[in-house]
Amino acid sequence: MIVSEPNDAPISRFPVPELSELPDDVRQRIEAVSAKSGFIPNVFLGFAHRPDEFRAFMAYHDVLMEKESGLTKGERELIVVATSARNDCLYCVVAHGAIARIRMKNPLIADQVAMNYRKADLTDRQKAMIAFAIKVCERSSEIVDADFEELRGHGFSDEDIWDIGAIAAFFALSNRMANLTSMRPNPEFFSMGR
Repeated sequence: MIVSEPNDAPISRFPVPELSELPDDVRQRIEAVSAKSGFIPNVFLGFAHRPDEFRAFMAYHDVLMEKESGLTKGERELIVVATSARNDCLYCVVAHGAIARIRMKNPLIADQVAMNYRKADLTDRQKAMIAFAIKVCERSSEIVDADFEELRGHGFSDEDIWDIGAIAAFFALSNRMANLTSMRPNPEFFSMGR
């Protein structure tokens, strides 16, 4: 079954399984997210097409995005928004933009960061973080020790720098899969945190 948006466009180019067809752990994870948010984000249904990959993807996502870190959860979401915008990933800009607005308690921040983080209402520290994330996203082969020194000058530890890079790299995978599958953002995301 292909789950569709109100305009009947499919949420994925690939088959979207019924919840009842999924392994118990995958179904329970999706049901828990649905109970918390009030809807099932399309990424869960789209990636459930391959349960083993779903599990691996979600495990790494959780480690990067939910652990205690020198980065706030809102800052992590801003990294996702900025790099996803560079990767032309509509799903991740919209979905993580909604989460960023909520976690940053700022209804404008995600749109600002997606368009031009340099003009966004961010601290110099956050701008340096996003600049580095974008370099990981677009030109990782050009990363040099001076990039680390600049981030350290803004108070980031080496573990924080790893987190910035890992989030940018992980969401490069996510962005490419979302584009491959033509994943559509849920309509609910557009108004969240506004």
